[in-house]
Amino acid sequence: MFWNSPLRLLVNFRKYLVLAGVTVFAVAGDSMLSHGMKQVGSISIHHLQSVFLAVANPWIAVGILFLLGFFATYTNALSWADLTYVMPATALGYVLLALVARFVLHEHISPLRWIGIALITSGVGFVAGGPALTEHPLGEAAKLVAKAHASAVASRVES
Repeated sequence: MFWNSPLRLLVNFRKYLVLAGVTVFAVAGDSMLSHGMKQVGSISIHHLQSVFLAVANPWIAVGILFLLGFFATYTNALSWADLTYVMPATALGYVLLALVARFVLHEHISPLRWIGIALITSGVGFVAGGPALTEHPLGEAAKLVAKAHASAVASRVES
């Protein structure tokens, strides 16, 4: 049966890999943007030249690429799972981002922020046990309608 097959394990592995990609790309992209903006300094939308110069900073440019990777993996995850599953499943990113900010970017993180990060991350446990995709009763009906439509089209093509 499919549920116990190696194919199912591969599908689950790919889903976890996508969720890990969402987390890693977001953390890497945000960290690089932060590092680059500390080099660039203050910019203003009223001075577009400063915005373009900021984007030319290698840290910011690579950070943007990582955030594009985040966007690609995030939309992929949302194509097979509910938002209420994807967002909490990537909450580990809050912890990783805090660790990178503290130990790589040398930012001060107050105890209150650590508590907030812990609370957000602990909330994952409440939703992690639920289904990845909400089953809608109309979903089955829509499948039946699509199947009937496909049969009707196929019978027209044959005649």
